[in-house]
Amino acid sequence: MIDLINNEIASFIDSFESVDEDSLNKIRNRYASSITEDLKNGHYTSNICMVLASNLKLNPKELSTTLVEKLNNLNIFEKVESAGPGFINITLKREDFLSTIKNINSVGEKYGRSLIGEGKKVQIEFVSANPTGPLHVGHGRGAAYGDAIARILTATGSEVEKEYYINDAGRQIDILTVSVIMKMAKFEGSFFPSNAYKGQYIEDIGSYIEKNEKVKFNIDESIFKGLPADPEKEIDSLIETIKQKYPSEWNLIKSCSLKNILEDINQDLKNFNVDFDVWFKESSLGDLSDDKSQLTKSINKLQEGGKTYEKDGAIWLNTEVSGDDKHRVLIRDNGKATYFATDVAYHKNKVDRGFDKLINIWGADHHGYIKRIEASIEALGSNKDKLDVRLVQFANLFKDGAKVKMSTRSGDFYSLGDLIKEIGSDAARFFYLSKQSDQHLDFDIDLAKSDNKENIFYYIQYAYARIFSLEEKYYESNKTKDANKFDLDNSYTKCDKLIHEISKYPQVVEKSAKTLQPHLIIFYLKDLAQLFHSYYNDNHVLTEDPKNQQLIISSLSAVKQVIANGLNLIGISPMQKM
Repeated sequence: MIDLINNEIASFIDSFESVDEDSLNKIRNRYASSITEDLKNGHYTSNICMVLASNLKLNPKELSTTLVEKLNNLNIFEKVESAGPGFINITLKREDFLSTIKNINSVGEKYGRSLIGEGKKVQIEFVSANPTGPLHVGHGRGAAYGDAIARILTATGSEVEKEYYINDAGRQIDILTVSVIMKMAKFEGSFFPSNAYKGQYIEDIGSYIEKNEKVKFNIDESIFKGLPADPEKEIDSLIETIKQKYPSEWNLIKSCSLKNILEDINQDLKNFNVDFDVWFKESSLGDLSDDKSQLTKSINKLQEGGKTYEKDGAIWLNTEVSGDDKHRVLIRDNGKATYFATDVAYHKNKVDRGFDKLINIWGADHHGYIKRIEASIEALGSNKDKLDVRLVQFANLFKDGAKVKMSTRSGDFYSLGDLIKEIGSDAARFFYLSKQSDQHLDFDIDLAKSDNKENIFYYIQYAYARIFSLEEKYYESNKTKDANKFDLDNSYTKCDKLIHEISKYPQVVEKSAKTLQPHLIIFYLKDLAQLFHSYYNDNHVLTEDPKNQQLIISSLSAVKQVIANGLNLIGISPMQKM
């Protein structure tokens, strides 16, 4: 119906023949037709007359009077009225309003899908946690957010590729390796570096390597002599020493440790209903010693384009042009590439793969990194607007009224796997997505496990289960499962608010896709569940007048379908039984 309304409005816009095409295009881009918030104002509303008046310097009231008359003369709506200065409200005929139910029940899971993103190739890179330990609950929020965005964009027509960037070549992997080696060599106490990774998982990796690779590791205590007192310098010195004295053992343990943790990360994500199309290794970018590596080629392109300069023996990129607070080093004075240089090469790789949009989901602590990456994309000859960085605030986890630790380095933390085991993947995803991603989130495990209306997850699932139970009882007694067997002129109006609400769902999905805000789906489902529970508490569905029962059940079936579609869209399965 919204398409019909917009077609008629488009015809009205085109009637202003004296207006130039540029002005008309601005008008087309600014006006909006949408479903009303309240049935008192009809079913649809449009601001077209306000927009026209503003752009054409005309009287909005006179424009709305003209448009109202035009639409009423079509005789396809129950009524069309002026509302305020330049707005119109449209009320549908009864059969058209009730046809929403039949449409939803007919198309089922396809209801709410669209093609607004058709033809767009989108890459979403998210999680990308360093493979130095299990995913903690802080990573879970980014995982839920990135996966939900991917699902929503796919449902609205975009071609989406999900990518995990594996930092398998950095210093943190070296720290992981030396941590495992120290555990395998049974060095504890004062010998164990203060900045090494700790926890049972380090010991488990060592045991796995010993069992499966038949490796025993013995270290001469002399390597601990003369180590710097500074914790950072201490562990770096230890890394270099072990690399030199035990090169083959180092490479084996590094490879096995990385493989072990990545397998655990992948499994936790699968258990969280998250999978990736691409696992991109940092090491695949190569290094500066290789003239043909992606890293070298990226630096060369910047240099050939005159985008870099040399200072104090280092190679710099001017990132201030994109709003960064200072210029950034690409190659240090010792000839080694910085982490920034690697990120430049990675984003060049992304651009070269032909994506229309690059969505990076980062932790809020990476805010200062956005401008320098935008600058590098621009310096490489691409449009920085290709990049859309979404920041995810940290999630604080509370259990039994106390804040839970989440430090991987200390080894004393509550992992994402622990959370999934305790409350389930669906509940975890729901709570992660229940708030806008750039806002702080306090995740209360006790609330997530509760079975009352304070737990919105339970509240929505209970609405679905209630309707499922009502359907079973009704169809059992009536020997039919035809969800659309009702008259379109039925005058029963107690379901009208519910029908009006479910008609908003496609609009919510489109807004969620355009703004990359999956929490809008949850907000909508909460409102829908609340409407349903209110209706259920105020009416005796199965004892209503038989001539109205089919309409009621059909309406509730459509509500159930919309709840299922909304939950599935964010990676959550609806529950038939509670």
